[in-house]
Amino acid sequence: MTAPVSKWGDLRVRIASAVAMLVIGGGMVWLGGAWFHAFAGLVIGAMIWELVRMLTHDGRGTAIALGALSGAVIVALNYVPGLLVLPAIAAVVIAGAVAMRTARKSWLIYAPMVLLAGYSLCWMRDGPGIVFLVWLLCVVIASDVAGYFAGRTIGGPKFWPAISPKKTWSGTVAGWIGAGLVGLCFVPVFTGILGTPANPLAVALFSMFVGFAAQMGDIAESAIKRRAGVKDSSALIPGHGGLLDRFDALIGASLVVLALGLFA
Repeated sequence: MTAPVSKWGDLRVRIASAVAMLVIGGGMVWLGGAWFHAFAGLVIGAMIWELVRMLTHDGRGTAIALGALSGAVIVALNYVPGLLVLPAIAAVVIAGAVAMRTARKSWLIYAPMVLLAGYSLCWMRDGPGIVFLVWLLCVVIASDVAGYFAGRTIGGPKFWPAISPKKTWSGTVAGWIGAGLVGLCFVPVFTGILGTPANPLAVALFSMFVGFAAQMGDIAESAIKRRAGVKDSSALIPGHGGLLDRFDALIGASLVVLALGLFA
């Protein structure tokens, strides 16, 4: 008789992988500059490789070429005028659509999100600065961790079972709360950025909104995986699947921050 699998059975591996990612990613965030640009290019390139691999079920050829192209473009965008950002990303997306024979609709929707998220992270590190980027990362992590533990401990009704069967309302709301608490801790940071005293409630609500965007990033990637018929984007990270599985929430959050930063 097979022993029942614990709902916490993957926790040790997840924690070990998370610590490794925090050390490596934190180091690159701290170094900034060309180091962070190269790191962002490497991660985005791998994520695009995972995306093409999922959509085409082929990890070679087109997937490798588009991954390498995407990573190189993300690095290059840090050294060109801002007016070239959208045309360069559009060129990569069009090249992918031409090269791929299947799932072009999913590619056209999700690939720009991944690429813009990569540019957004570099923009935040070079512009608002390291502490602002740390706030964003903490919001995403708090939302994910609070949602993970609340969802597995409390359970209850599913948030969007047709797309993400494991995500619950309890986990979703816990994620909002976690993000809001992070916002309260970073009120002095926003005061420094704004140049005037930041309203703690406004910062908390903004952080909760970004946390919600992170959850939608998770949902979006779940929809892509469901459409592609795969469980994980890859097996690059033990206990987490692939880079897209780990950073899907960061994609949603960084896109919202980029949009607000550009149009505020």
